[in-house]
Amino acid sequence: MRLDPASGVKLDGGLSLAESYELCRQVQKAHSRTYYFSTQFFPPHVRPRVHALYAFMRYADEIVDNPGVTSLGEQLEGLRAFELETMAAVAGEPVANPVLRAYADTVRKSGIEPAHIAAFMESMKMDTRVFRYATYRDLEVYTYGSAAVVGLMMCRVLGVEDRRADPHAEALGVAMQLSNFLRDMAEDWRRGRVYLPLEDLERFGYREGDLAAGVVDGRFVALMRFQIDRARELYAFSEEGIKYIPPGRRWPVVVARELYAGILGRIEARDYDVFSGRAETSRPRKLFVAARCAARDPREILARSTAHR
Repeated sequence: MRLDPASGVKLDGGLSLAESYELCRQVQKAHSRTYYFSTQFFPPHVRPRVHALYAFMRYADEIVDNPGVTSLGEQLEGLRAFELETMAAVAGEPVANPVLRAYADTVRKSGIEPAHIAAFMESMKMDTRVFRYATYRDLEVYTYGSAAVVGLMMCRVLGVEDRRADPHAEALGVAMQLSNFLRDMAEDWRRGRVYLPLEDLERFGYREGDLAAGVVDGRFVALMRFQIDRARELYAFSEEGIKYIPPGRRWPVVVARELYAGILGRIEARDYDVFSGRAETSRPRKLFVAARCAARDPREILARSTAHR
């Protein structure tokens, strides 16, 4: 089930809550093979909430990433309407969108904070008006809402109670998004966006014209190495927060972390050429990573079978 908000086709408003959660699962499976793969390793009672969180984020993202013929102004209005419907659903009001019914149920049961929902939506709105970021600090304003708070929402979904986990969860969310930025650089360019800080392009003498032409040379390699090092520092910091996740729910997070960090290795294996093809991970490789992560902590796998909310 691929979402297409710009099509004008409404999702079935008559679905039950269980059917709404199932729709969210289908959305995640269709849109994110890697994240869906790792999600399957959560205990059965946790999995639907992860599906709902993903589908909520994907719905908002599709408004700006696959806008069809809608203008930037129409996309912004679409996001505002979606945010209002989201907050209404969270407040317990009946809404038509089944993705929001499942997500609102997850928000209430998990204790997701409304401020984090608002921060996420603000970053989605930024995609209708901000297309370049002068500095990394400027980019961090965007990634806080688009990625860091996603890590915080996942903490609530997983039942993490120790708030010392929060900065590590934020770091993991941002690291995963930076990995996607590097992998999807050409696709983002076609959408009119550059998520590499302009100060970094200038540092290595790489220009937007080079980006448009897909130039891979010494300047680009140096630029990419710099970005990859930044992402890997965040991955390393995020690892310190795994211990705060309740036993039985850590393995899927570790698997997702390893697979997304592996995107960086795939980019390196392609000699940093992100223009001629996508740095993807095969299913056999995913299975190998999952098995390797399980072997590191067999007790976590045993805890998974007895984990309860």
